[in-house]
Amino acid sequence: MSTSDAVVVDVLIVGAGPTGLFAAYYAGFRGLTVAVVDALPEPGGQINAMYPEKHIFDVAGFPSVRGRDLVDRLLEQAAPFGPVYLLGHRAEVLERQPGRFAVTTHRGARIEARSVVITGGIGHFTPRPLPAAAEFEGNGLAYFVRNLDDYAGADVVIVGGGDSAFDWAHALHPLAKSVTLVHRRETFRAHPATVAAVQATDVGVLTNAQVTKVLGNGAIEGVEISSGDDVKSVPCQKIIAALGFTANLGPLLDWGIDVENRRHIPVSAAMQTSVPGIFAAGDINDYPGKVRLIAVGFGEAATAVNNAAHHLDPAQPVFPGHSTDAPVPAAVIQEDSRAVRHR
Repeated sequence: MSTSDAVVVDVLIVGAGPTGLFAAYYAGFRGLTVAVVDALPEPGGQINAMYPEKHIFDVAGFPSVRGRDLVDRLLEQAAPFGPVYLLGHRAEVLERQPGRFAVTTHRGARIEARSVVITGGIGHFTPRPLPAAAEFEGNGLAYFVRNLDDYAGADVVIVGGGDSAFDWAHALHPLAKSVTLVHRRETFRAHPATVAAVQATDVGVLTNAQVTKVLGNGAIEGVEISSGDDVKSVPCQKIIAALGFTANLGPLLDWGIDVENRRHIPVSAAMQTSVPGIFAAGDINDYPGKVRLIAVGFGEAATAVNNAAHHLDPAQPVFPGHSTDAPVPAAVIQEDSRAVRHR
C-alpha cells in the first residue's frame, strides 16, 4: 500500500475496547483526527468477545449496564467526531518517522499518525480448548456467550470453575431447559457470592469431574462426565467451555517500547511509554498503585489523549478545561439535529 493510500490522522488508537473507544471520543473532543485499529472484527474488545450479555456494576453513572449496551453508548459518544475504524486489523509493524509514526496491519493497511495511544487490554487472547468437544466448535460448542436467547430451552453444560462459568450459569438457568456446571476441582475461582447464588438455584454443580466425551453425530446430543471411576451421561445440546484463555501482546513486543514480563507497558503519570509520542491506557499499562478497572481506564484514556494533544502542540494546555465550559462542538450539534429530525 502506498503512502498516498494511508489513513493519516493525529492520533492512532490501538485497541477498540472501552478504554480505546473513550479515547476516540476524547481525542475528537480535543479537535484531533482519530483512527482506531483492532484485531477483532467488531468494537468492544473483551466485552463484546467474551461477555456482551453480562451486567457490569462498577462503571460510574450506571447502577448496572450490560456489556453490549456500554459499548453501544461509547460508540455513540465518539460518533459525532467521525473516528476511522479498522476492525479485523492486527497492528503489526511500527515505523518511527520524523514527527510521526506509521503502523501497518497484518492485512496491509497503513496508518500514519502523529501520536499513538495503545489501549490493547491484555493483547491478543485465545480461548483454552475443550479437547473432548473440539469437533463441535461453532456447532454447539462455544467459548463465549454472545446471545443468551440462543440457549433458551436447551440443555446446557458449562465447563469451568471461574467467574465466567458461574456468571453464565446464573444468567442462563432461567432460560435454559437445564444447566449443568462441571469443574475438575472441589473449589472454585469464582466470586463466593456468585457461587452461592448459583448453588441456590437448580443448576447441577458437579465437582472433581470432567467432560470426557461428547455424544452426537454432527450435532451435540449429550456428554459423558467422568468423576473418578464413575461415568454418567447428561443430555446436552449446548456446551460452553469457560476454561479461560491465553493472551500475549504479539507484535507490540517488537515496537521498541519498554514492556514488563511481556505483558504490561510501564507508563509515566502522563500515560507516556518509554517512547515519546506513544501513550498507553487501560489494562495494558502499569505504574505503582495501578487498579485494573474499566472506570480507571476511562480516566487514563483522558489523561493519555490530553498529554498527546500537548505533545503534538506544546502551545496547547494538557488540561483543556471541563467539557461543560467549552462551546458545544459543531459535530455534536449536527448529530443532535439529525436525531431530532428522525424522531
